[in-house]
Amino acid sequence: MTMAYQVKSERAEEFIDHSEILDTLSYAEQHKNDRALIEEILNKASQCKGLTHREAAVLIDCDEPDLVQRIFDLAKEIKQRFYGNRIVMFAPLYLSNYCVNGCTYCPYKLQNKTIARKKLSQEEIEQEVIALQDMGHKRLALEAGEHPTLAPIEYILDSIKTIYSIKHKNGAIRRVNVNIAATTVENYRKLKDAGIGTYILFQETYHKENYEKLHPTGPKSDYAYHTEAMDRAMEGGIDDVGLGVLFGLNTYKYDYVGLLMHAEHLESRFGVGPHTISVPRICPADDIETTDFPNSISDEIFKKIVAVTRIAVPYTGIIVSTRESEKSRKEVLEIGVSQISGGSKTSVGGYAESTPDSENSSQFDISDQRTLDEIVNWLLELGHVPSFCTACYRMGRTGDRFMSLIKSGQIVNCCAPNSLITLKEYLMDYASEDTKQKAIKMIEQEVDKIPNAKVKEIALRNLQDIAQGKRDFRF
Repeated sequence: MTMAYQVKSERAEEFIDHSEILDTLSYAEQHKNDRALIEEILNKASQCKGLTHREAAVLIDCDEPDLVQRIFDLAKEIKQRFYGNRIVMFAPLYLSNYCVNGCTYCPYKLQNKTIARKKLSQEEIEQEVIALQDMGHKRLALEAGEHPTLAPIEYILDSIKTIYSIKHKNGAIRRVNVNIAATTVENYRKLKDAGIGTYILFQETYHKENYEKLHPTGPKSDYAYHTEAMDRAMEGGIDDVGLGVLFGLNTYKYDYVGLLMHAEHLESRFGVGPHTISVPRICPADDIETTDFPNSISDEIFKKIVAVTRIAVPYTGIIVSTRESEKSRKEVLEIGVSQISGGSKTSVGGYAESTPDSENSSQFDISDQRTLDEIVNWLLELGHVPSFCTACYRMGRTGDRFMSLIKSGQIVNCCAPNSLITLKEYLMDYASEDTKQKAIKMIEQEVDKIPNAKVKEIALRNLQDIAQGKRDFRF
């Protein structure tokens, strides 16, 4: 390890140390097909204690087909051990695309004069939320461009309050995750008090020089302030934070090592690593072409990134959005992904009423354009349990409490029945007839697998009560 690398440091350039990343990449290149070392790394990983960024880099670099297959097989085994066949469902909700930043890869950038700018009123947010509830969604990821006057923290807080207040038919949004720009400890405390779930912020790239080129203007141009945001969020009392890079902006190996170093830093400094890691790839948008970014990654590399992430950070939820195609999402579901979006719109106001202006306000093009019900049906056919569960957040199982449960394997006593209970709610209230029949069959199969007799008894009782019209049971 390089002398400058300080995992517990509060300074971005010390816990994401450039020299340490370069040394790690050199080490990985030298050892990428060192069978004895890779066997040792895989044996360590099989104990589900995670890997260092340097060990993970060796696996990312490995290109021996049989060893790569072993990586995939181990990832699948670890995914099953921690998450079973459950896939949590969510949708993004875009509030505003006004932005003062100049991010070169984002159509929201201030310099873009072709995109339709829009900010939702609280009444429009209510209509969006009702549309999302009518699909069956219970969990949202709130998104907004950075703007000090058109989307200040007060607007975000008012919007969260509005979202939680709306009860339409049997619908309710039970968890609001928030993906907004880096802010102050004081504002993170306000978000915590507003009852958010996870605070999500993508680093985009960990390469400081390239980061500054990609973010030439606006508050986001401050690399250190942005990179240290998760520290401030946790200092502000937010237990669950979500990391991510936008693969394709920089070389993927560099950013991948930086991503794991960031996870190590949070674990070392706060005792809690990231609740989620997102793995988006650069994709086309209003004035953005992927050909503008020569570091775009292939499906095979993407699949390996997901697999090694599952091995390296086994306790962390991995999120894949509708940026990815149906084919690509299918490839990574079994080997690591635990959350996906469905029925998504990346435009401002796109759920309640799709108009040319709302479609022209999108942040990026959606690849998987199926409805939520079509995706739920597809997941059931593949043998996955679509879960609309939000119980951990609502029961206070966040931060170190959640991590201790998942690391010990005890979380299954909550997650397995909760996934079936929320799936039963979905099939009663929103599912098409074909989806309903598949869901009934899945619930019957899965409830028999609940290992704890008392938990199974309560789950069966709750499932019966849901059939009688009652809602919102949770372990």
